[in-house]
Formats: sequence, C-alpha cells, structure tokens
Amino acid sequence: MALNIPGVAVMMVFYLLVLGIGIWASVKSKKEAKKGRGDKTEMALLGNRGINLAVGIFTMTATWVGGGFIVGTAEAVYNPSMGLIWAVMPITATLCFIIGGFFFAEPMRNNKYVTMMDPFQIKYGKVPTAALSLASLVSEIMWVTGTLIGLGVTMSVILDLSYTVSIWISAAVAITYTLLGGLYSVAYTDIIQLILIFISLWLCVPFALMSPAVSDITKTAFNQTLQSPWVGSLDADRAWRWIDNFLLLGLGNLGLQNFHQRTLSAASSATAKITCFAAAFIVPTLGIPPILLGAAAASTNWNLTSYGSPSPYERGETGLVLPLVLQHLTPTYISIIGIGAVAAAVMSSTDSALLSAASIFTSNIYKNILRTQASDQEIQWVIRFSVVVVGLAGTSLTFLDNSVLMIWMLRSDLTYTLMLPQLVCVLFFSISNGYGAVLGCAIGVLLRLLCGEPLLGIPAIIQFPGYTLENGVYVQRSPIRTICMLSAIFSILLFSYLASVLFNSGLIPEKWDVFNIKAQYSVQIQDGHKAAATDHNLNDQTEESEVCELKLETKL
Repeated sequence: MALNIPGVAVMMVFYLLVLGIGIWASVKSKKEAKKGRGDKTEMALLGNRGINLAVGIFTMTATWVGGGFIVGTAEAVYNPSMGLIWAVMPITATLCFIIGGFFFAEPMRNNKYVTMMDPFQIKYGKVPTAALSLASLVSEIMWVTGTLIGLGVTMSVILDLSYTVSIWISAAVAITYTLLGGLYSVAYTDIIQLILIFISLWLCVPFALMSPAVSDITKTAFNQTLQSPWVGSLDADRAWRWIDNFLLLGLGNLGLQNFHQRTLSAASSATAKITCFAAAFIVPTLGIPPILLGAAAASTNWNLTSYGSPSPYERGETGLVLPLVLQHLTPTYISIIGIGAVAAAVMSSTDSALLSAASIFTSNIYKNILRTQASDQEIQWVIRFSVVVVGLAGTSLTFLDNSVLMIWMLRSDLTYTLMLPQLVCVLFFSISNGYGAVLGCAIGVLLRLLCGEPLLGIPAIIQFPGYTLENGVYVQRSPIRTICMLSAIFSILLFSYLASVLFNSGLIPEKWDVFNIKAQYSVQIQDGHKAAATDHNLNDQTEESEVCELKLETKL
C-alpha cells in the first residue's frame, strides 16, 4: 500500500487549523495578561479562572472524548471476550461527572486552588505532597500515551504513514500550541476539535454498517455468527470484576488533575458544577459511534474485504479494529474523515494532559518546594519546559504497547487505588494528616502489588476468592482494585487517628512530629470555637429580631 497523499494533505490542513486557533488563543491570553486582570501563572494554567459555561462544557467534554475513549470503546465492543457490556467508558464518564459535580467541584473552586494537589500542600506539607504529585504526574503522562497510541495506530493503518512519524507529528503540534497559550489555547482548540469529532464519527457510521461484508448488527448482537455476540455476556463468576472495572473507570478519573483543572478554571463554582452535569450527558452520546463501529467489526466477514482472513482478533490486532473498519469498510474519503475525528480527539486530550502535568510540577513541586522565591517570569519558563518534557515522556512510552485499552486501564488503576483515596480523605475528613497519608499510600500500593497484575506480568501473592486460570493467565475475579481503594481510605483514617492520639496525648514527644499535626489539631480546635461563637452570635441576633417583631406586632 502506497502513502495516502490526499489523506496526508487533509491531516496537514487540520493540523494547521488547530495550530492557528491555538496561536489566536495565545494572543488573546497575552492581551488579558497585559490588562493586568490576573496572575500570569493562573492565566497560563487556569485561564485566569474566566472560562465561561459554553467554553467550559466544550473543553470538559473534549478532554474526555480522546483517542483512548474512541479507539478503546470500539476495541472493547469488538473483542469476543468482552463486548458491549464491558465497553463501559461512555457510561463511567457520566458517573465521574455527576459525582464530581455534586461533591468535588464546589469545594475545590471555592477554595481557589490552582491544582488538585493544593489541599495536600496546605494540610500535609511538602514531603507527602511531593510524593503524591509524582504519582499524579505519572498518571497524566500515561494519559498522553494512551491518547497518542489511538492516533498512531489509526494513521499508520489508513494513511500508510509510519506509526512513529504519526505520533511525533501530532505530539509536536499539541505541545506547540499548549506552549504558546496555556489553558486559553487548550480550551478554544477543544471547541473546533469537539465539533469535528461529532460530525466525522457520525459520517463514518452509516458507510461502515452498509458495507456488503457487514451482517445486520441487530442479528449478530445476540447470535453466534462470525464470532461471539457483540453485546457480550456477564457471567456470575465475572460480575465482581465488571463492577470493579466500572468503579475503576468511573471514580478513578476523579483523581486526575485533568478533571479538576476544568472546574478550577470555571468563572464560578456554579459554572463548574453545571459544566460537570452537562458533560455527563454529552459524553455518552459521543460514545455511540465507536460502539456502532465496533459492532460493525464484530459483524464483518473479513474474507470479503481487502483485509482478508484471519480476523483482526485472530491476528492479535484487536487494538487496531477502529482504523481497520475505516480502512476496509468505508470509502477512502470517509476513512480520511474518520482519521480527522480520531486526530481531533487525540489533540483535545493530549493538550489537556500536558497542561495538567505542567500545572502540578510547576505549582506543587517547583514553586512550593524547589524554588519558593521563583519569579513570575521564571515560573512561565518552567511551565513551558514541563509541557515539553511531559510531551516527550508520554510520546516515548507509546512504543511499549499498542493497546489503548491496556494503557487506559493501568492509568485508571493508579488514580483509583492511590490518588482517589488521598483526595477524598484530605477534602472530607478533618482527622486526616501526613502520617495517615504516607502509611495509607504505602499500604494501598503494597496491597495492589500483592494482588498481582496480568497486564504487567506481576504474579498474585494474595489470592482472593475466584482466583483462576483464564486463557493461560491467572486472574483475580474479586474486585481487587476496589478492595485496595477502600483499604487505602481505611488505612489513611486509622493511622491519622492513631498519630493524632499519640502526639496530642504526649505519648510521643512533640519534637518527633515531623508533619506538625499537633499544631494542625490546635488550629482545628480554634476554628471550631470560632464557628461555635459565630453560630451563637447569629442565634442571639435572631432571637433579638424575633423579640422586636413581637413588640411591634403588640403595639399595632
């Protein structure tokens, strides 16, 4: 197959369009900065907290509908061992946004944090925050990796362009406009990218479904034809694992800076909450096209196509199923449009992850730990440097594996079992402290490693009920990730309480209190007394007001 020149030309036009919008947005951000409307760091990382509702909905939705979302959903539907019932990413996004809107958006936005790590910095100090920040950085880098893989496999199949070249060109464009304009560039490019995703994907669906090689997907949904029914099945012995995956993908994303950066940049806490609720309904609708394309792949007699036999599953190319559908089941011009959809999705997620990682490194590691006296100009250069380094790191990891679904699951595993318990405890439990955070983190990570991970070849030391051999690999059928997450929360609270008791009762000398929790306890008591006094004054004022009203009524 020769290089697809028209396809390459169309992709170059798309990249120039996105780059142009990014440059325009960077000019806009510089004008805002010159007007003196806000801090330069907040301008770069949070758009000066001035992202309105419409732009906020676009950028929140576009961030989630990335290459991993589109390619991974189609891969799960097509995979005979999974099917639609296991392709939960569109629905788990709704769970994430609803819970995030109800419980996380308002306290984070009202406190005017710059990153999700700020509450850790304030409450736990530098050491625990630095360790957790590094874990958060890894999750953001893996997000970059997963999204770029989706684009690399698509362009290499359809355009016959080198996998390596495809990924590096896309990464370079995303890095460039993120460097130029920060969140303004990310948010405004997301608008055009989301519109392109929606139009392009829906254009591809009817052509794929009407291909002569594709059987009626309503018949293959529940009947064994060319392969197992694409709806999939949920046996009783796999139910706990399904629940585990659902919670992993739904709640795990709440431990991502990507999500919180969108709410923190909103014009108000009300805007942040509405943005979450709107995205909760929009994202699943964008999951419908990849589901249908995955169903078309599962209903295809590949021997009737230019791809031939055996099927992608039998060749070990399940991760390539979306580009293979576009390449072999649709006309050339439609497949090129499909590449545009995947490219737009990848760019919209990659730029967000780049900026999120740069935010955490710059704000919570460099500025608060390494260089507390750094100037605004220095911080701006550190942000740019961080974007480049994270982009290079994430792009380099794309050559380890070409399964988007695997990278997505591993990244969610990290945020679900490590970051989410920490965030829940620091925001909603006043008893939590640095000792609990460190020990809870250690126990959560150790327990997760002992449970094993087949994707990484780590054997299970702790074997929960249902531990069995599947396709030559031993797997846990119990909800091990949820068990690890809950164990981490319990450990954080338990050790925080024990540390508080030991130091505040004098059983351990105060000079050994490296996380200064005794002072933290004193501040909490003072705040409690202030709150009680405030409530008492308000009650007195209310009683006086009622007495005055009663006297007035008597006189009348």
